[in-house]
Amino acid sequence: MSYSIGLVGKPSVGKSTFFNAATMNDVPEGAYPFTTIDPSVGEAYVRVECAAPEFGETCTPSVGYCDDGTRFVPVKLVDVAGLIPGAHEGKGLGNQFLSDLNEADVLVHVVDFSGKTDSKGEQTEGHDPRDDIDFLEDELDQWYLGVLEKGIERFETKYHGADATIETDLAEQMSAFRTNEDEIKQIILAEGLDLDPETWDAADRESLAREIRKRTKPMVIAANKIDDPAAAANFEDVTADPDYDHLTFVPTSAHAEKALKTAEEAGQIDYTPGADDFELLDDVSAEQEAGLEQIRSLLDEFGGTGVQSSLEAALFDALDLIAVFPGSDDGSTSEKGVFRDCFLLPAGSTTQDFANHIHTDLGDGLLHGIDCRSSRQIGGGHELDDRDVIELVTTT
Repeated sequence: MSYSIGLVGKPSVGKSTFFNAATMNDVPEGAYPFTTIDPSVGEAYVRVECAAPEFGETCTPSVGYCDDGTRFVPVKLVDVAGLIPGAHEGKGLGNQFLSDLNEADVLVHVVDFSGKTDSKGEQTEGHDPRDDIDFLEDELDQWYLGVLEKGIERFETKYHGADATIETDLAEQMSAFRTNEDEIKQIILAEGLDLDPETWDAADRESLAREIRKRTKPMVIAANKIDDPAAAANFEDVTADPDYDHLTFVPTSAHAEKALKTAEEAGQIDYTPGADDFELLDDVSAEQEAGLEQIRSLLDEFGGTGVQSSLEAALFDALDLIAVFPGSDDGSTSEKGVFRDCFLLPAGSTTQDFANHIHTDLGDGLLHGIDCRSSRQIGGGHELDDRDVIELVTTT
């Protein structure tokens, strides 16, 4: 599980239900604040079309599983606790919240789009989901701003040689956010700022912190409780608002996904996570059947419950990852199994990056790669495409 998704949200919006639905773990669920105190960690999955059928093979995954040609690749899902006003100042569980949050590569923010939980997670009516979206982004922006200010202070107060640059000090100060000098410099210039912090006013610093946050901690909004009529109306309204064009929204019903997986485990239905329908296999009570048919209507309207789609939007849209299969030129078999592995890499990754990702020894000894579909030799600098099947030829 090379990537980690942080699940965030205010109390009582269905975050723990989402986590349980995605992982089928049993963490407490409840409509009261701080159901989650410590972060829960589980294994979730994202779907990739398996390459094995193209080679006339049936895969034998070393991790995850394959269901009728769909590969379910494991990812780490962390249910992060402690989002309250002032978290960036350490209030409540703030310090723990930020520490746990920083371990995530991408965030899924679970928001109650029905508008029936207020800013404290208590029951209400007519709450605007925008307030929750803004609240989390503002907390993160203030957190980033605090770290940015320390980097600026470091640059302005320490002795510098002739080659000193603001991007170097900011990159070192903000290294926990997995950024670097080149990215920091690019963002500064993209914001229309000079590479001299003395020319930046308070608004410039806030804007810079916000942009660094967007680049290094991308976010997907899981618009939860979408089966509520008020949620559907709010979803249409918010997604049409240009102020939120930088975010990806997924209509979601975590409760429906959990119900389907529970019924599937009980042998009552045949359901594949993320599917837009299911098959009834066993007799159920009239009440259960009515509930399942309501969920079927939801699947038909939205193309799924949104839980699976939220995870995939986080990795494949927000992080822009691709899937790559290691193989061999004669059909990707090996003595250890067939299509055992499927790795997730950033878009733009090369053959060399792929070798390094698997093992540094492979990267150090890389001679070239082979595209197993075309049997064409490719160099270390060749940029890979999604679902490529690549054999690595190395001195090791």
